[in-house]
Amino acid sequence: MSSVQLWTYLFIGLSFGLYIAIAIWSRAGSTHEFYVAGGGVHPVANGMATAADWMSAASFISMAGLISFLGRDGTFYLMGWTGGYVLLALLLAPYLRKFGKFTVPDFIGDRYYSRSARLVAIFCAISVSFVYVCGQMQGAGIVFSRFLEVDITTGVIIGMTVVFFYAVLGGMKGITYTQVAQYCVLIFAYMVPAIFISLMMTGNPIPQIGFGSELTPEYGGGYLLDRLDNISEQLGFAAYTEGQRGTQDVFFITAALMFGTAGLPHVIIRFFTVPSVRAARTSAAYALVFIGLLYTTAPAVAAFAKTNLMNTVNNAVYEELPEWFFTWENTRLITFDDRNGDGRVQYVGDPALNELTVNRDIMVLANPEIAGLPDWVVALVAAGALAAALSTAAGLLLVISTAVSHDLLKRSLMPQITEKQELRYARIAIFVAILIAGYFGINPPGFVAEVVAFAFGLAAASFFPAIVLGIFYKRMNRQGAIAGMIAGFSFTAFYIIYFKFIAPELSTPAHWLFGISPEGIGTMGTLINTAVALTICRFTPAPPRDIQQMVEEIRLPGH
Repeated sequence: MSSVQLWTYLFIGLSFGLYIAIAIWSRAGSTHEFYVAGGGVHPVANGMATAADWMSAASFISMAGLISFLGRDGTFYLMGWTGGYVLLALLLAPYLRKFGKFTVPDFIGDRYYSRSARLVAIFCAISVSFVYVCGQMQGAGIVFSRFLEVDITTGVIIGMTVVFFYAVLGGMKGITYTQVAQYCVLIFAYMVPAIFISLMMTGNPIPQIGFGSELTPEYGGGYLLDRLDNISEQLGFAAYTEGQRGTQDVFFITAALMFGTAGLPHVIIRFFTVPSVRAARTSAAYALVFIGLLYTTAPAVAAFAKTNLMNTVNNAVYEELPEWFFTWENTRLITFDDRNGDGRVQYVGDPALNELTVNRDIMVLANPEIAGLPDWVVALVAAGALAAALSTAAGLLLVISTAVSHDLLKRSLMPQITEKQELRYARIAIFVAILIAGYFGINPPGFVAEVVAFAFGLAAASFFPAIVLGIFYKRMNRQGAIAGMIAGFSFTAFYIIYFKFIAPELSTPAHWLFGISPEGIGTMGTLINTAVALTICRFTPAPPRDIQQMVEEIRLPGH
């Protein structure tokens, strides 16, 4: 067994043991503890848990990988996700906390005084969460396949088993304190190699500053981004700092990620776990600081990884490549096709001549190995990636289970069930959800961040307008909200399914509506939802007086 594997087993074993011990210690004994951790979580702890819930495998594994390959075009993930969190924290979270319900379908159902609205919201919440959780299972599979040297299918099954144990046992109470531990693991695992590599390449220990610094003579000198631009252009790639996507597509993707963030059920539910509206605002501020630590580091990690990859593999003799290359090649996430038979790796921008295919999702995981960091750092990154994937997966699975047990059964179909029965149905729902998510983790529809972007588009097109109008426009009625959610969700889902599954060969700017990619179409869905809701609302009766009074009370300052 290799040294990396030994360290990996040690770190993953210790971290998993910690997560399971926390789940046993904080076992949920009531629906209130299972759904919202009893509503008594400290704002700092909730901020850490929110950050871990928010920073999924897409943030930890895939975001820097996308930026490393897309260059400036990859930054819309940074802008959209960070901006969206600010939007959520300032615009929605305190008001939803004051409303005081367990879930987003709870808010939709009660605000729009309609069982039908609740059912539409349940469907949207489950759909969004399933799409999102598939990306997390896929990320966990990639980590296990490389570092435990098992195939991706086995890796996904291991991840499913661990999440099932602590999500079913602890509910939101167990998940919250597990996510605090997972945040500590993932941020340490992300920052340590970033600091190491920044020191090696620029002599500066702060990656955010190293990103704009000069490289050491060993790395060719000159500023990092200038050097990266030159290498890219010499190999026939577009300059790293130049964008290739149209401005309107970048705008639409960024907006879809922002609106989607503010409509994500598994993030919104975190603000119901604190004791007051004031605590909700405070925990949102803490979470933003914790999230910003990783997000401001990601561009530097991306640039370091791309520079090291190009310097290491291009024109290198295949048999003389470092050991990490062959280990990753065994996972089939890097492939080399010696087209000209010269035994050298040609990594160039011309698809007809390029002999190397690199899965973008491995860049963060492989980065410490490419840079030649110690084996324990390599293993630490594996533990951090799993913490990111499994923490978000647990939060998403809880949303699915509460949507089924609380919103669908208790509040809609079977109001007579006891609390004990409701808790049992919640745990059964998690079990079924994990099986479905595991299947799609093994058979993913795209890169981790790409799959997650679809979830954000669906959340933006369904929930964001209904929540915002529900809080700030007391004239909005159930007919408008229901019609808007159905129109926005249906349009966005059809567009994504058509270009990704029915006719992927047509997924080019020439065939896209107004040049908007499937990743950005959620913004158009949001606009359609809003327009339909406001139009229908004007031609149908106003909400009852008590509902309008409730909306006014939600907006009053509270503690």
